[in-house]
Amino acid sequence: MLSYQNLQPLLKSFVEKGPVGCSCAVMHEGEKVFEEYIGYADLETQKPITSETIFRIHSMTKIVTCTAALILYERGKFLLNDPLEEYLPEFNNPQVYRTSKEGKQEISLASRSILIKDLFTMTSGLSYSWGTTEQERRVKEVEEQLNNQEDFTKETYIRALSKALSTIPLAFDPGTAWKYGYSHDVLGALIEVISGKTLGQFLNEEIFKPLSMNNTYFNLPEEKKEHLSNFYIRNEEGKLIKTLDMFPKVDTRFESGGGGLFSTLGDYSQFAHMLASGGELNGNRIIGRNTIQLMSTNHLNSQNSSDFNWNRLAGYGYGLGVQVMIDPPTSGSNSPVGEFGWNGMSGTWVTICPKEKLSAVYMQQMLPNFEDYQQQRLRSVIYGSL
Repeated sequence: MLSYQNLQPLLKSFVEKGPVGCSCAVMHEGEKVFEEYIGYADLETQKPITSETIFRIHSMTKIVTCTAALILYERGKFLLNDPLEEYLPEFNNPQVYRTSKEGKQEISLASRSILIKDLFTMTSGLSYSWGTTEQERRVKEVEEQLNNQEDFTKETYIRALSKALSTIPLAFDPGTAWKYGYSHDVLGALIEVISGKTLGQFLNEEIFKPLSMNNTYFNLPEEKKEHLSNFYIRNEEGKLIKTLDMFPKVDTRFESGGGGLFSTLGDYSQFAHMLASGGELNGNRIIGRNTIQLMSTNHLNSQNSSDFNWNRLAGYGYGLGVQVMIDPPTSGSNSPVGEFGWNGMSGTWVTICPKEKLSAVYMQQMLPNFEDYQQQRLRSVIYGSL
């Protein structure tokens, strides 16, 4: 049984130094053994965080999208080593940015096709728009064009995004490096093409409804908007500033498989514990346990793993959309080999451990997110309580 005396003070210390509020839940062997809500969803009105509070979960959406794609994989709809262009023909004959011996940028054909596996593992060569390279600049242009586009009746936003991204040369030959980017959004486009449904429809039918995730959405219903937590930015002086201009928007056309979901602590805990419980929860089977094992196995090699080097990821490899514990001594972690999860930009975090049948979810809404400080401490306390 989890010891409450260590986790609750840790959460309170987070709120004293960081976010205006947070929540955390731990499930073990099918039971919720810890649940805590501390601080505020709205600092200005002193509105507390509760079980009804809805959070932008950002990149924790990625695990949901990858799980959805693996549902189709289990149905024989694709193989991981299939070339992507067999399903999304716009990715035929991909090109790559290269640097010549003289230091000049060149563009040439990729050494091979993007495989569907490359989307899961972030080794496709697709990027976000966060940096200053020519590729990232062009991705930024695509984002701006789509954000200004009014009509998406002929195709969904993510199909349009996928087609636009395919016109931009890749950052590297597929499979040769790891780069955080739009891979899981393109995976969402793949789900749409194979299933014949929008990504939101597929997630709702295959995951949200069976798991009674009744407060998880891409588009927040009007009656739910009052439950959305505010988002805060802590400036250099340490002052918390509420911001209204934050992705994902409450009214959006972009069902982002990489970061677009809104959810509650309880809803995401249901999803996480399904994965910790062999793919089944409350009699509803979502995905097979062997597929979860494949998902939570390191898929990086000595060539592409050197790029997977963020501070908080020491000791982890990367599976099919999740960080995977492979070396506890290097990590300094008391979680076992095979523990997996991911986090979101605003500091949301999930850990899943099939070996212990344990899952934990943490929610907050703040930048900077203090992930290096918080998440390793949460992990130490949670796994130390078993």
